[in-house]
Amino acid sequence: MKTLLKIGPRDHGRPFDYEDFESSEWEPGYQYELIDGRLYVSPVPNAPQNLLDEWIGRKLWSYVEAHSDVINYVSARARVFVPGRRRVTNPEPDRAAYRDFPLHLPFRTIRWEDVEPVLVVEVVSPDDPYKDLVRNLELYLQVPSIKEYWVIDGRANPDQPTLVVHRRHGSRWRTIEVPYGETYETRLLPGFKLVVDPRQ
Repeated sequence: MKTLLKIGPRDHGRPFDYEDFESSEWEPGYQYELIDGRLYVSPVPNAPQNLLDEWIGRKLWSYVEAHSDVINYVSARARVFVPGRRRVTNPEPDRAAYRDFPLHLPFRTIRWEDVEPVLVVEVVSPDDPYKDLVRNLELYLQVPSIKEYWVIDGRANPDQPTLVVHRRHGSRWRTIEVPYGETYETRLLPGFKLVVDPRQ
């Protein structure tokens, strides 16, 4: 019988294969990702981050309910598999939205490896801004299905966050900043209007 590996923050940077990653026992209080075959450990979001994450999640799910022909699923626990890397790389965005998520299939047959989001969202972690502002900027660009990468930055004031939108333009991102209180609209989600205010 295979022994479960107990992994925690002390294992940050340690090489892992995907099978061990899938079968390991994780120390609670942290998030775990595989980036180029190495374990990346970051703290679980604190309350201000979580509130911003839940806010954007509600907005996206409301859109799904009215426009399931555009996106039909939004996950807070997705793994995005980045193609073309030498070793397994699967960042876990705070939110991932899918256009054709195979909800018609038996749930046990659906694997993250087989689905690709059109939109990913990260709430910037004050403890590890590099992950959301630099690392993931590169990784998500390498996933052709991802048309937009949204970064919600509430580090200065979580009650008045900024939305930074990276839109795919060929082989690079075009970036726009949407200040607190302004409204963001996108052709990716026709009819979607996001007022950048977590209390709206």
